[in-house]
Amino acid sequence: MTTRQRYRKKADQFVVAVRLDLDTSGFKYRKWGAEQRCKPGDWMVDNQGDIYTVDHAVFSRTYRRVGPGTYVKTTPVWAERATQPGSVATKEGQSHYLAGDYLVYNNEDGTDAYCIAAAKFEAMYELAE
Repeated sequence: MTTRQRYRKKADQFVVAVRLDLDTSGFKYRKWGAEQRCKPGDWMVDNQGDIYTVDHAVFSRTYRRVGPGTYVKTTPVWAERATQPGSVATKEGQSHYLAGDYLVYNNEDGTDAYCIAAAKFEAMYELAE
C-alpha cells in the first residue's frame, strides 16, 4: 500500500439521500461483490446513479444538507491506492476491490473503510490542503 493522503469531496459533488426512518428491521442487498445490510435509520444514497446505503451515524457526521434531499460530504477522507485485489469490511458488509482502486477511510486512523474505483474516486475527490 502507498501512504494515505487526505482528500476532500469536490464542491460540485452532491448526493441525493433519504433516511430509512420507517418501522422496519432493515434489509439485505448485494453490492460490491458481497451481501450488504441496511439498518433502520440508515440512509439510502443515490450518488450519480450509484445506489447504496450509509450507516446513520456516519452519514449524520460526514454529510450536510444543501437542499431538499441533497447532501454534500463535508468531512475529509484518507485514501490510498490498492496495490493488489482484496476486500475491506464496511459498516454495511464486505466490499471487494481491484489493484488500482482506492481504499478510503472516514477516519484518519484507518477505520470506517470502503473502496472506490480509481476513475470514480478521482472524479469525486481532490487532495486536501
